[in-house]
Amino acid sequence: MVTQRRALVIGGSMSGLLAGIMLMRRGWAVDIYERVASELSGRGAGIVAQAELIARLDALGLNTRDLGVAMTTRQILDREGRIAATIACPQVLTAWERVYRVLRDAFPPEFYHRGIGLVGFAQDAQRVRAQLSDGRTLEADVLIGADGLRSTVRQQCAPEVAPLYAGYVAWRSLLAERDFPPEIHRALFELMTFCLPPGEQFLGYPVAGPENDLRAGHRRYNIVWYRPAAEAAELPWLLTDESGTTHSISIPPPLIRRDAIAAMRAAAERLLAPQCRTLVRLIDGPILQPIYDLQSTRLAFGRVAIIGDAAFVARPHVAAGVSKASDDAATLAAALDGDDVEAALRRFEVARLADNNIIIKRARHLGAYLQATQTEEERARSELHGIPEAVMAETAVLDFLYS
Repeated sequence: MVTQRRALVIGGSMSGLLAGIMLMRRGWAVDIYERVASELSGRGAGIVAQAELIARLDALGLNTRDLGVAMTTRQILDREGRIAATIACPQVLTAWERVYRVLRDAFPPEFYHRGIGLVGFAQDAQRVRAQLSDGRTLEADVLIGADGLRSTVRQQCAPEVAPLYAGYVAWRSLLAERDFPPEIHRALFELMTFCLPPGEQFLGYPVAGPENDLRAGHRRYNIVWYRPAAEAAELPWLLTDESGTTHSISIPPPLIRRDAIAAMRAAAERLLAPQCRTLVRLIDGPILQPIYDLQSTRLAFGRVAIIGDAAFVARPHVAAGVSKASDDAATLAAALDGDDVEAALRRFEVARLADNNIIIKRARHLGAYLQATQTEEERARSELHGIPEAVMAETAVLDFLYS
């Protein structure tokens, strides 16, 4: 009698769901544990649905019809609002919650457990034992850490690996299409638009509306504005709320101070094209996202593996996050077809370290010109990748990895 092998997945977002679905399709018993008690819908903002991700979802038999907004063209606006350049770049632009919902609906709900996190784990040659926050201890053949930037699994396996602040932040927002003035809608809405003040990057593009609504007038526009912020001075100021509490890593949007938001709006009036200034005025409740790198040197620890953002976090310019998670999950699931779990995880590690390191390096090159401080090499990279034509052509394009 062959005993069904069991996997415990810690983290119920993109990488955890992808790993869970792929392993279950290979006959594994899989349980996913997500520490957040509420459903994760509505988190995040716009993302690029790379062709490689769509192909991976199609191969799983998942529904990628109407995944997002099909866009064909990119443009740059100068300080006066004139079109400085355009290029053709067909892509599908979607929202985090849309891709999440496709994956969430594909994983059996009885094996997805909300409001339960990992406290710790121990392992031997045969099993891994996970202690959960609800007091239970569960045994499995493999434990997969898919629990993001603040990964509990990674902290136990490799406590020396920590997020490294990149030297700049992103102000983000999703705007309702119905709120666009007609002239701004005609000029911007169907395109990916860049505005590039010195050492900064503002971009926007259309995505689906709530509940994946793709009807004209019901969509949304994703805005990201990258701005330098020195780590020693400005970043702590941005992460300090009205009560004087300074938050680590990030700050919840409702706690962002009014004077920080006012300073961002004032900078928009000084620096951005008129069309982009109008968009900033429409923002209600912006998100502040400090930009970090996270780069692991190992992915396999006996019968434990880390994937997705638990293992590597690249700056957003490559738009590789979900594609990277799907490649991690597919490589892991294929490796685990073998009988020896520890050997399988070592194969997975070798295969994925190389690509993940390439993504991290590329993202650092693209973001170097946005940093508050730069090394000599980063200044050289800024001269190569920070010019307007390169920003428009290289942002959110994965040719460097898949070509």
